[in-house]
Amino acid sequence: MKITKWDMATHIQTPEDVKAYLEAALAENDTELLFAVIDDIARSKGMAAIAHNLHVARESLYRSLSSHGNPSFATIIGVLENLGYRLRVERKTSA
Repeated sequence: MKITKWDMATHIQTPEDVKAYLEAALAENDTELLFAVIDDIARSKGMAAIAHNLHVARESLYRSLSSHGNPSFATIIGVLENLGYRLRVERKTSA
């Protein structure tokens, strides 16, 4: 049996995939998970191009979105905008 490393970035193909993945991460209220999801999405779409558009080094963007990174809110917004998405606020429904 051969075991290979599974990478979510290789499975994100459509805008609907991106939206569903982001929404699921946001629903968890876990910043580390959100950063990991944004990293997966950015890698699936081409980290080098996104870094270029944000005027940052590719390595810096990889490091910022890594599990040990701590990206600024501006970086998160910039990556999402570059991917064609934006964050939205909605009122939480009471339980």
